Amino acid sequence: MSIHEVFMPALSSTMTEGKIVSWVKSPGDKVEKGETVVVVESDKADMDVETFYEGFLAHIIVEAGETAPVGSAIAFIAETEAEIEQAKSLANSDGVAANATSSPEPLPATASAATPALVSQNGSNHKEGRLVASPRARKLAKELKVDLTTLQGSGPHGRIVAEDIEALSNKGKQPATTPVAPPAPVPSSTPVAPPAPGTPAPIPAVAAVPGQIVPLTTFQNAVVRNMVATISVPVFRVGYTITTNGLDKLYKQIKSKGVTMTALLAKAVAVTLQKHPLLNASYSDQGIVYHSDINISVAVAMDDGGLITPVLQNADAVDIYSLSRTWKSLVDRARAKQLQPQEYNSGTFTLSNLGMFGVDKFDAILPPGQGSILAIGASRPQVVATADGLFGVRQQMQVNITSDHRIIYGAHAAAFLQDLAKLIETNPQSLTM
Repeated sequence: MSIHEVFMPALSSTMTEGKIVSWVKSPGDKVEKGETVVVVESDKADMDVETFYEGFLAHIIVEAGETAPVGSAIAFIAETEAEIEQAKSLANSDGVAANATSSPEPLPATASAATPALVSQNGSNHKEGRLVASPRARKLAKELKVDLTTLQGSGPHGRIVAEDIEALSNKGKQPATTPVAPPAPVPSSTPVAPPAPGTPAPIPAVAAVPGQIVPLTTFQNAVVRNMVATISVPVFRVGYTITTNGLDKLYKQIKSKGVTMTALLAKAVAVTLQKHPLLNASYSDQGIVYHSDINISVAVAMDDGGLITPVLQNADAVDIYSLSRTWKSLVDRARAKQLQPQEYNSGTFTLSNLGMFGVDKFDAILPPGQGSILAIGASRPQVVATADGLFGVRQQMQVNITSDHRIIYGAHAAAFLQDLAKLIETNPQSLTM
């Protein structure tokens, strides 16, 4: 008998359980080795999960919308049609693991711009007329009252993706409906970057009825676990005031070329970290881990709750224009839950920017596995005493670094902030070179 268990894969280093977004295949469908069978929501993104085996999807153990721990069985695949009934019997018995041939490794997963769709694919006997769309597309369709069954998807094999809904909305072809009011923003105790760097935006919130208890999303639960994990880390904080007149002038000059303030700040931090490798390091039981790359994570709020930290890799070496294009792509794909693991878990230093919300100063919580995080406040005009003893008005922002005191000390953090301020105040043009 050749019946295999499909396991809930570990799609990130922090993932402990996953939620089934949708099954691409139905019980009885033919599956090819390496073919996507299910879409899983991890603590970071929605991922297409492929199968190691060829055969038939015999039985689904965990239905769409349900969660399961990493490593637990979520379905059976039978190598022949004759074994489908045997697999169903196994699912109803207590000897599932003992009688099924299973692989101890989680299934490989890949992020795709589109999830499952309406038509047959890869030669399978997928049922005609079965509508499957990406989670983002379903959410948009619900908000805009769009009937998905009237659409032909533009994704691979006719998959319905968010762009299909947006294109229909822009053309005004969707059925006339009463506009859906956006949910009112709610306070958040976790510092995050605004959704669109450069312009203020409300913090996304999940709509709720007063008195109602809304379960945490997978993303929010991941944030909870990460924040609790940092409690045992001894941290300290150092604040610094930076004059931004030169940086603001530079930003106005190159903003029309697609440069964002987030990219400028990330570049400035990354260049400064070249002189301060300890601030780019992290603690381990074996000692201090000095990272070979300078990868800047930037906290971004998710539309449906929680946050994610897309990573600008090698930010010190990439030119500011490419860095800005990369940042825009990362944010767009983060909101569509399409980031690859390397794009959100490879950070070595984190930025959290609440300046666009007018926040003067705040403390950021140190992410697990990193040595420092820099909280950035708003740049405001301030009356200051000049070097010649007169008064002047300068644009200034307050930054506040939180560091792991097991490997980084106050003098290290202060020296880093001093050099960061020197770069921003006296030589911001170097960020474009």
